[in-house]
Amino acid sequence: MPYPDRNAYPDRFYPVVDSLAWVERLTKLGVGTIQLRAKDLNDAEALQIVTDALAITEGTQAKLVVNDYWRAAIVAGAKYLHLGQEDLADADLKAIREAGLLLGVSTHDDAELATALAAKPDYVALGPIFFTTLKSMRFEPQGIPKITEWKKRIGTIPLVAIGGIKFEHAAEIFAAGADSIAVVSDVTQNTDPDARVRQWLGLPAEAA
Repeated sequence: MPYPDRNAYPDRFYPVVDSLAWVERLTKLGVGTIQLRAKDLNDAEALQIVTDALAITEGTQAKLVVNDYWRAAIVAGAKYLHLGQEDLADADLKAIREAGLLLGVSTHDDAELATALAAKPDYVALGPIFFTTLKSMRFEPQGIPKITEWKKRIGTIPLVAIGGIKFEHAAEIFAAGADSIAVVSDVTQNTDPDARVRQWLGLPAEAA
C-alpha cells in the first residue's frame, strides 16, 4: 500500500475517532487526516472538544476533520468539516464556505448523492461498504462494486469508502475507485492499534 500523499485531502488512510486521546495518539503516529466524531454534545462541549483537538494537531501534519459540529468548527477556526445528511440539511452552507471550511458529506443512496453534490463538497463518502455494528444503519452494505459506480458519477471529487473496512480490504477498495478509506473499528477495536495504524501508513510495525 502506498504512503499517503501529505498534500492530498483527505489522505488515503482516514481514521475516525471519538475522543481527544485518540486524536493525540494518531497525531503522534503521523496520521495525516483524522476525523473527530464525538456525539451528543451541547454547543459549549462541542466548542471545547474541537478547540482542544485543534490544539493537539497544531504544528503537526495532521488535518483535523470536525464531524457534525459546524458552528463549533467555525468559531474554533477549524479547516475541515464532515456532515451527515441530517446535519447537512440543518447547516448554514454559506457560513461554512465563508469560514473557508473544506466539506465532506456522507451518502448512502442516489437521493443522498444528489443532495451531497448540490452542496459542492470537497469529498463524498459512501457507506457502509461492509456490515458494521458500530452504529445503527438503515442502509444495507453497499458492496465494493458500488464504489466503482459512485466514482464514475462524481468524477474528480475524492471518494471516501467507509463501513466495516479492514486493512486486508484496502487494495481491492482502492482498485475499485476509492480515493480514501475511512476506518473506525479496524483501529479503535484492534488489539494493537499502533501497529495497525503503521500498517495502514505503510510503515514498519515497530517504527518510531
